Amino acid sequence: MSEGTRVATERRNGVGYIRLTRPEKRNALDRQTAEELFAALSTLEADPTVRVIVLRGEGKDFCAGADLEALAAMIGEPNEVHREDAESLGRVFLAIRTIVKPIVAAVHGRALAGGAGLAIACDLVLAQEEANFGFPEVRVGFVPAMVMTMLRRCVGEKHAADLVLTGRIIGAEEGARIGLVSRILPGRTFDADVERIVEEMARSPKTAMALTKWLFHKLDELSFADGIAAGIVTNVEARLTEDFREGVRSFVARGKEGR
Repeated sequence: MSEGTRVATERRNGVGYIRLTRPEKRNALDRQTAEELFAALSTLEADPTVRVIVLRGEGKDFCAGADLEALAAMIGEPNEVHREDAESLGRVFLAIRTIVKPIVAAVHGRALAGGAGLAIACDLVLAQEEANFGFPEVRVGFVPAMVMTMLRRCVGEKHAADLVLTGRIIGAEEGARIGLVSRILPGRTFDADVERIVEEMARSPKTAMALTKWLFHKLDELSFADGIAAGIVTNVEARLTEDFREGVRSFVARGKEGR
């Protein structure tokens, strides 16, 4: 395991784990944390032994959002300083979306504000049954500015507006109902269930996973017709991979054996 001041990484059975390590701050996000998150993502992206990346928090909470003490210390700083601070987290959101390896958020406790945004930026959100989500920025005079890009895509306009304009906190069950959460997992087996799910994912052919994630997010930019056209191109690309050829041959061989 390699330790950073704010972030720790670990590799196991084809899965790269990134853990926020500020439990005393409820894993709040500051510029240093964002920079270490970006570095950890880049490292695991480049590691050929890692097929799936998991993001989680240490202690009682996943992530409570921005470090308000750090923001308070920046009051009075020039606009450029605030822009650079915001951009450090923006780079993390963009990296999660553009890295072709699936990225899974394993959420326990509270995921609030930028912490909720960090979770929903991921491809899957696996939530412990007692987890809570919310975007309470407006209550402290702030704006959930970057996270709205992910939130509108997850839950649609009306649910997103309800969450960001009221700042209310919701549980995992409501989160799953409106599209914020992929799956709810029991608290007593949460860690084991997360490990089982991501290790199953890691056993899938990496080229198929990469093409699937790329096309899934590319469709945001395309019309219906262009989406079908991109699907045709990706379909053909997948057929040309050795993973596909081996998979199809194996499937056909098993079918013949079962006759």
